[in-house]
Amino acid sequence: MTENFVSAAELMGQVLGADGYPFVVIEHPIASATPEQLAVRAAAVASEIAHHLCQDASVT
Repeated sequence: MTENFVSAAELMGQVLGADGYPFVVIEHPIASATPEQLAVRAAAVASEIAHHLCQDASVT
């Protein structure tokens, strides 16, 4: 999720019954970012993404 849409993502999680659903936030925007800029942003949050993917769903 980009930083500009965090509140929308949180609201969507609440509406869909997944209040507090974890997601990773990157710098906005992505549409005009170069592939290199996107790679840097992805690398910056890769460990956080891995952490979320490896969590036991019953724990969160």
